[in-house]
Amino acid sequence: MMPTSRVLPIANAGRAWYWDADRMDKPPLHWTNLLFVGVAHLIAVFAIVYLACIEFSWWTVAFAAVWGILCSLSITGGYHRLFAHGAYRAAAPVRLFYLLFGAASVQNSAIAWSADHRAHHANTDRDGDPYDITQGFGHAHIGWVLHKDPAQQGRRALVADLDRDPLALFQHRFYVPLAIVFGAALPFAIGSLWGDALGAMLVAGFLRLVVQWHATFSINSLTHTFGSQPYSRRCSARDSFWVALVTFGEGYHNFHHRFQADYRNGIRWYHFDPTKWWVWTLAKLGLARNLRRVPQDRIDAARREVTAGA
Repeated sequence: MMPTSRVLPIANAGRAWYWDADRMDKPPLHWTNLLFVGVAHLIAVFAIVYLACIEFSWWTVAFAAVWGILCSLSITGGYHRLFAHGAYRAAAPVRLFYLLFGAASVQNSAIAWSADHRAHHANTDRDGDPYDITQGFGHAHIGWVLHKDPAQQGRRALVADLDRDPLALFQHRFYVPLAIVFGAALPFAIGSLWGDALGAMLVAGFLRLVVQWHATFSINSLTHTFGSQPYSRRCSARDSFWVALVTFGEGYHNFHHRFQADYRNGIRWYHFDPTKWWVWTLAKLGLARNLRRVPQDRIDAARREVTAGA
C-alpha cells in the first residue's frame, strides 16, 4: 500500500495553496523569471569572456563599478531602508534616483519588493515568508524567485503607504521599460562615448546585474545561516561582517531584524555600512530627514537579554 501523503496548507491571502510534503512539490516554475535569470547569467559569463579575450577597457570597468554602486545604493538605501522600512524620509529627487536605478537592478518594483520584504519580517522562518530559510538555502537565495508565489498579489495591502507616493506608483506602472532603459540601453549609449557600447552593456548591464543579484540574495541565505546573534535569537537572522562587505552594510542582519526601523544596520563606528554613511550625508545636504535611530539603552537591553538567555 502506498503511504498517505501529508498535504500541508500554506497561507495565501484567503485561499489555500497546498504543498505535498512527501513528494516535495513546490509551486509551479515562474518561466519568465527562470528564462530571464538563466539568460542573464549566460550573458554575464560572455561579458567576462569579452573582457578577457575580445576587448578590455578600463573605461568600461570603471563605468560598470560606478553603475554598480548607484544600483546597489538604490536597493539598500532606497528599496530597503527607505521604502520597505521608512527608516528616514527623502526628498523627491533622491526617491526618483532610487526608483530609476532600482529598476536597473531588476528586483521588481519598489512597491512589490517592499511588500515581499515586509512579509518576510512579519513571518520570518515560517509560512508567509517569501524567502523562508527553513525551506532550504537554495530557496532562500534564489529559488523563491524562480517559482510562482500565489500569495504575492495579496501582499499589496502591506504597502498602502507606498501607493500614496506618485513616484513609486509611476515606477511600479512602468517598471519593465525603466529596467530596460536603465539596465541596458543607457549603459550601451554611455559606452559608445569611448567606443565600447557593447562592452558597457555587457559588463555594466548584465555582469553587474548578476553580481548584484547574488549580493542581495546573500542576505536572504547567508545571513540567515551563518554569523552571530548578539541582539536576538528569536529568528534565524545573523550578523556577518563578510556579507556586509558585498552588500553595502546589509550584513548586520541580526541587528536589523531586532530593530528594523533604524536607518543603520552597522551601529558601531567601525562597522562597514556605506549605506548608513550615504543616508547621513544626504541628511547633512538637506536631502533626507527624520533619520530613525533606536535609543542606545534599548540596544544594550537587547544584548543583555541575549546574554542572559545563553
